[in-house]
Amino acid sequence: QVQLVESGGGLVQAGGSLRLSCAASGRTFSSYAMGWFRQAPGKEREFVAAISWSGGNTYYADSVKGRFTISRENAKKTVYLQMNSVKPEDTAVYYCAAPQARGTIATPYRDSQYAYWGQGTQVTVSS
Repeated sequence: QVQLVESGGGLVQAGGSLRLSCAASGRTFSSYAMGWFRQAPGKEREFVAAISWSGGNTYYADSVKGRFTISRENAKKTVYLQMNSVKPEDTAVYYCAAPQARGTIATPYRDSQYAYWGQGTQVTVSS
């Protein structure tokens, strides 16, 4: 059974930085793409970023491009989301997600591509 545990959320001022981590267990981490999604109060869950199994390809939502960076450390079975220049509209619960299938996934921005989800970590950006 795949387990994903997020950490690193908290309260940060606008313009500040935060790094989220997602530790995975239960299968060979390096064979799978990974994604980050977020859900703000009263809104639908939305794609934030994704990274290929090798780390060679990354994908970002337009709203975070240039400010957030996704990376992975396969030896530690961990994926990160570095959040810089945060804005109040970045306030949300952030979820780490992993697909069922190994290798490349066709549409990493679609939450239907992911079978496993963490419990989420709250990020609150104050203005």
